Amino acid sequence: MAIEPKNFGFGEDETMLRDSARKFMADHCSADKLHSLVASDYQIERDNLCLWDQSLWQQIVDLGWPAVCVPEANGGIDMPLVAAVALAEEIGKAGFPSPLLSIFNSTFILKECDSPAAQQALTGFTTGKTMTLAITNQAGSWQSEDTDVILNDDGSLSGAAYFVQDARKCEQFLVSARGSAGVGLYLIEASAPGLAIIPDSIVDLTRDQAHLLFDHVTALEVASPGTGSRAIDKAMPAILCIVSADMVGAGEWLLQTTVEYAKTRIQFDHPLGFFQAVKHPLVNVMLQIDNAKSLTYQAACAFDHSPEKAEDSARMAKSEASDMAVFSSSRAVQFHGGIGFTWECYVHLFFKRQMHNQVMYGDAKYQRAELANSIIGPIS
Repeated sequence: MAIEPKNFGFGEDETMLRDSARKFMADHCSADKLHSLVASDYQIERDNLCLWDQSLWQQIVDLGWPAVCVPEANGGIDMPLVAAVALAEEIGKAGFPSPLLSIFNSTFILKECDSPAAQQALTGFTTGKTMTLAITNQAGSWQSEDTDVILNDDGSLSGAAYFVQDARKCEQFLVSARGSAGVGLYLIEASAPGLAIIPDSIVDLTRDQAHLLFDHVTALEVASPGTGSRAIDKAMPAILCIVSADMVGAGEWLLQTTVEYAKTRIQFDHPLGFFQAVKHPLVNVMLQIDNAKSLTYQAACAFDHSPEKAEDSARMAKSEASDMAVFSSSRAVQFHGGIGFTWECYVHLFFKRQMHNQVMYGDAKYQRAELANSIIGPIS
């Protein structure tokens, strides 16, 4: 069994990357700016728009973040998963709207695909190409054999993919499709004839989501039929770590913001934080965040150094982070009192992001059930 490094393998390079991301977000994506960008219109009948700052995204591309985990052979930086997890945490803490996390998820699947097309796609991330996953069916399953997309005899794709994240921010989609020889993975351009991108109305204002309809869409094979399932399964622990890190970051924002409010809001001649009914639950939020963060970085370290433990570790992280997301959100709204549920209070942005994240790729209950199956076997 491989020996895992100290501090989850989080060294000087990863620390510098995290610190630079933290400064970038503080300089360019304050809560004020985020709210004015995505929540300027409170009307429920507002248009379903994809709101993000593409000039800031170009700066991120110039900084090389999309290529952090791309192999050196493809022009990338070739850092471990813990580096992407650190970036995801800072993205979550800022609620930053971008396709970065979708690119990370695509990267880890492409790295499991042994084809020239996959290598070329990885190289594209170093030049600013954007990509997201289209691997989930209408029932919400991302298990590759459950895909609703079919590989036609002429190599084109027909069917539908659902719950596609950052769909209107991305130029390419990585699609799982079922053929007679099994499930393969295919790249489709967002501008491809026969592809319809139907935006979904979701609670999370910092993201956009859509479902895709395919009508004999021309596709580029990156994993041959029968090998796509393995690529998704191998990459899924990394994907769970990325989502968990995003929740950790958002939880940290909710905690820090609520603590500051509890220090300054005076009630019965005392700050709110004076009362045990407030400060004790906030300590519990802090403990849950610490638990989720430790499990997330441990899972990322396992993915990098102990692959045999990666899946179970990632499910533990996602389970804890999902529970923390719900608890941190509810306490933040509750302890902000009468303004906590208003549109003008920034808490709702991170509350909604947490609610979206906690169900992505399985909520806490789902992850614990899968862990039980893995550790003790299915109950007959």
